[in-house]
Amino acid sequence: MRATTYDRYGDLDVLEVRDDLPDPKVGPGEALVEVRRASVNPVDWKLMGGGLDPMMEATFPVVPGWDVAGVVRAVGPDTPEVRPGDEVLAYARKDWVHGGTFAELVTVPARALARKPAGVDWDTAGALPLAGLTALRVLRRLEVGAGDTVLVHAAAGGVGLLAVQVARELGARVVGTASEANHGRLRELGAEPVAYGDGLVERVRALVPDGVDAVADLVGGVLDDTLAVLGDGGRHASIADPSVLEHGGTWVWVRPDGGELQWLADLAARGSLVVDVAGSYGLDAVGEAFARSREGHVRGKLVIAVSDD
Repeated sequence: MRATTYDRYGDLDVLEVRDDLPDPKVGPGEALVEVRRASVNPVDWKLMGGGLDPMMEATFPVVPGWDVAGVVRAVGPDTPEVRPGDEVLAYARKDWVHGGTFAELVTVPARALARKPAGVDWDTAGALPLAGLTALRVLRRLEVGAGDTVLVHAAAGGVGLLAVQVARELGARVVGTASEANHGRLRELGAEPVAYGDGLVERVRALVPDGVDAVADLVGGVLDDTLAVLGDGGRHASIADPSVLEHGGTWVWVRPDGGELQWLADLAARGSLVVDVAGSYGLDAVGEAFARSREGHVRGKLVIAVSDD
């Protein structure tokens, strides 16, 4: 099996493409997926650098990647949910770091799988799972619904653009922070953009004088601003700053969930959810994709094209 790997923690120079990895074993309740697309998430290069070692075990060599879209090649015992030939997508995180999705093949627990609707292209399917599920879980934990006003920090990022759309689908008014260059895109998606940085609190309060009902922090380092723009009884959650727990907030770590992912995929099939793809890279260019992701200015998602459609 061909895959991008690393055999120790480090920087981009630890990445290599190997052609000699064994095909994954397929256990009970699992499907073996022939990968068409994966995508880059910041957690991928943070894991590579050892940043999550205190939290997650790693078995080297590691194949990075947690997003996958592809075709089921085989199933393990007692896996009636899918069969060979089915087109699927998944947030394929396992309980330890080892066999990821930047590979020709990956095993995925059936509970994490969703069926790829016919109207959803491979790039969208491969880029949707982790970012989409993160956006949805944050908004669910915040209990966002019709009539709420939500502030999304980093609204033009891979998770942010999806959070804007999901919040709108749930009936909320959305205010999103982003650089001026991305304000037009946020308006297209139904959000009210504000520039981040000095003066953010005043800009948000000008739009929502009584404060927002909920804040979704997708970047970290914005706790003071979050607390300053919340209205009475407001809720806040972060995917990047566990210190929110000390201030009445929620720290969110998304779980694989095939049912929730199916809801998102069906939204995409109806045209109600769009994934912005900012670039596509092969297995031999994962380092380039990681380097671009680390710059922190990507609008949307970076796709890893593992095989032809």
